[in-house]
Amino acid sequence: MKKFLEEHRKKFGEFEVIEFVDEAEVQRLRDKIDTGVPLDIHWSWEYGSEVAELRNLYEKGKVNQWNAETDLDWDIPVSKDDWVLKPEASMLAQACAMMGKDEKTQKAAAFDELGYILSQLLHGEQAALQLCGQLTNVCDKMDQKWYAASQVVDEARHIEAISKFLQRKMGTIYPVGATLKFLLDELLEAEGMQKKTLGMQTLFEGTAVGIMDMMRTESVNPLFTDLIRRVEQDESRHAAFGVLTMRRVVKEASEAEMHEMEDWAFGILETLNANQQIDMLKLFGPKYGIDPEFMTRMFTSLPNFAELNSMAFMHTVVPNLKRLGLITDRTEPEWKRVGLMVDQRGGTAGGALPEVA
Repeated sequence: MKKFLEEHRKKFGEFEVIEFVDEAEVQRLRDKIDTGVPLDIHWSWEYGSEVAELRNLYEKGKVNQWNAETDLDWDIPVSKDDWVLKPEASMLAQACAMMGKDEKTQKAAAFDELGYILSQLLHGEQAALQLCGQLTNVCDKMDQKWYAASQVVDEARHIEAISKFLQRKMGTIYPVGATLKFLLDELLEAEGMQKKTLGMQTLFEGTAVGIMDMMRTESVNPLFTDLIRRVEQDESRHAAFGVLTMRRVVKEASEAEMHEMEDWAFGILETLNANQQIDMLKLFGPKYGIDPEFMTRMFTSLPNFAELNSMAFMHTVVPNLKRLGLITDRTEPEWKRVGLMVDQRGGTAGGALPEVA
C-alpha cells in the first residue's frame, strides 16, 4: 500500500509518525492556495427522483437548517479561566497536571488545545465546502446533485459558526497543519466522483462525526455544546450521503477497483493518524514546558494506545468502511497495527453499531 509523505516519517518506538521539521516547507504548503483540480461537468436530464433514500436525506437536510448567528446564544461566556471541555478531554491539560502545574495553567493549556483543534476542523470545513461544489458537477444522479448542493449550504454555515466562535470567544484562528493541508489537497485534487465521495464524505466527514461526538460529550460550556451538537447533526447526514453513494459504487466496482479504494482509504486515514497532534505539540510545547517527542512516544507506547487512539475512528468511519467492504481481511491487520481499529464487544469493528440510513 502506498504511504503518503514518506520523506517526513520516522519511528517513535514501534509507531511511525509524520513530522514536518522544515518550517519553510510548511509555509509553502499553506501558501499553496490555488489548486489545479481535474473536473468534469456531468449533465442529467432526469429531474425526478431516481434514488429515494438520497431524496429522503435531502428532505431531512431541508427541515434541519439553522442560523449560526441567531440560533446560538453568543452571550454565553467562554474563557480560558474556565473549563470548556472536561479536564480529561485535553492532552495538554493532562500533561500539565502530570508535571504538577496549577489548575489555571491546565485550563489555559486546554483552551489553547481546543482552539487549535477547532481551527483544523474549520479548515476541513472549507475543504468540504469546495469539494461539495465539485460534486454538484461530477455526480450523475440529480438526487446526488441536490444533496451535494444542500451540503454546500451546510458547510458554509459551519465555517461561519466555527470561525465566529474562534474569533469572538477564543481570539485566535490557528493556521492549517501541514499534514492536514496535504491531505485536504489530496482530496480536492482526486479524480472522479468515487474518490471525492469516499475521501471527503466517507473518510473525513465520518472522522469529524467521531471527533465532534467526543467533544460534545466532554463539553461543559452550553454555547460550545450547542454549536457542536448542531454541526455534528449536519455532519452525520453528510457521512450518510457518503455511505449511500458508495454503496452503489462498490456494487459495480471490479476487484482491482475495490483494492485501490481500500488501499487509498487506509492511506488517507493512516497519514492523518500518523501526525499524532505533533504540529500542535510543537506549537504549544515551549509555552507549557512539554517535550513533543516525549509526549508522542509516551502515548503511542501505552498498553491501551489502540483503544484510546481509535475512539474517533471507531465511532463512524471504520464501521462504515467495513460495511462497504473497504476494510477486509487483506487490510484489517494494518488498521489494527497503527491503532485505527479495535474489536468491539468481542466482535469485528462496527458489529454493534446501527446502520447509517
